[in-house]
Amino acid sequence: MDVWHETEIRVRYAETDKMGIVHHSNFLVWFETGRSDFCRARGFSYKEMEADGALMVVAETYIRYKAPAYYEDVLIIRLKIDEVRSRSIRFVYEIIRPDDDSMIAEGETLHLVTDSNNKIRQIPAIYRTKLLSPEAQQELSFPANQAPR
Repeated sequence: MDVWHETEIRVRYAETDKMGIVHHSNFLVWFETGRSDFCRARGFSYKEMEADGALMVVAETYIRYKAPAYYEDVLIIRLKIDEVRSRSIRFVYEIIRPDDDSMIAEGETLHLVTDSNNKIRQIPAIYRTKLLSPEAQQELSFPANQAPR
């Protein structure tokens, strides 16, 4: 649906375990790092959404670990929007080590948009537009006088 957005990170020593391998808990933090960067690249921040009464709450996560990552590795967090519905957004991720072109992990997160009282609400139009690239917006539209499939 959308184009890949990339964020580069370097593995910090604190992110590794006793065996020198990145601890699995860091991958969700890295997904969030990529999402925050993605939103800024699209012209807004989580903070702005919250100020407008729309919170993007994580409802589901999935990660498949493919290869270990180590201290000082440079990694690329790749993400794109897989699906946007009226009240939810699904992101997909790949974490790659470009030095040897290894796929370190892949995953996805599903976010519900809520108000400050935790009630599910529609994604405000301004953020829906900013989240979707022009190409993706075209995919979601259909010709005039034709019902969606």
